Amino acid sequence: MRVLEHPLVRLDNVAKQYGSGSSALLALDRVSLTVRPGEFVCLLGASGCGKSTLLSLVAGLDKISGGTLDTGGRKVSLMFQEPALFPWLSVSGNVELPLRLQGAGRAERRKRAEELLEVVRLRGFGGKRPHELSGGMRQRVALARALAQDADILLMDEPFGALDAMTRDILHDELERIWREQELTVLFVTHNVREAVRLGDRVILLSSRPGRVIEDFPVAHERPRRIDSPEVSGQAAEITDRLRAEVARHAH
Repeated sequence: MRVLEHPLVRLDNVAKQYGSGSSALLALDRVSLTVRPGEFVCLLGASGCGKSTLLSLVAGLDKISGGTLDTGGRKVSLMFQEPALFPWLSVSGNVELPLRLQGAGRAERRKRAEELLEVVRLRGFGGKRPHELSGGMRQRVALARALAQDADILLMDEPFGALDAMTRDILHDELERIWREQELTVLFVTHNVREAVRLGDRVILLSSRPGRVIEDFPVAHERPRRIDSPEVSGQAAEITDRLRAEVARHAH
């Protein structure tokens, strides 16, 4: 693992509450978590446990209600389940958008977009419109756009959740390759236990609402991994049992 000593992301007793008084909703409660440079960390938990809320806090889209959260001022980019591409822009235009917002000139934007489309293996598709692409290809464009922000930390909120199994499997390989080549630090939210074990260096399990860290599973299987390999399946079954027990506890 390409992991250094000092955390890139540090949450210490982080809480997030929505509303106040009798209508207050505690989404996250005393969450402590570190992500080190080069780590691929997956967040897992039942629906409504606060996984997406946690990403929003790390991205700076929302404010914590308590505790401390530190990314050391490093740049963060966020990728969602939906590609959220602008239909009136070409593929290149979508990728260039963050560069345009950064004030980059036209020639620089065009060159960088071409490089990034090469990275996500969409060379030659720059002139296409999003509706001309498959779902998997649109997610590649969204990934290229996220990379265009030149961030140190890539936050991914169930980016492959809406894709079919084969496309998802291919994109797992692509994401792992890009993570290595670009030396990214990734915090990845998923509902899919096997996906978490397939991709992660660690799998963090959150409790049902309010979200708390209840388990931190190291994933030591050699890369590259297959989602249906015995090693991945075995650890996924172990984590699923722990998740099922947590969901059952919350249901009573």
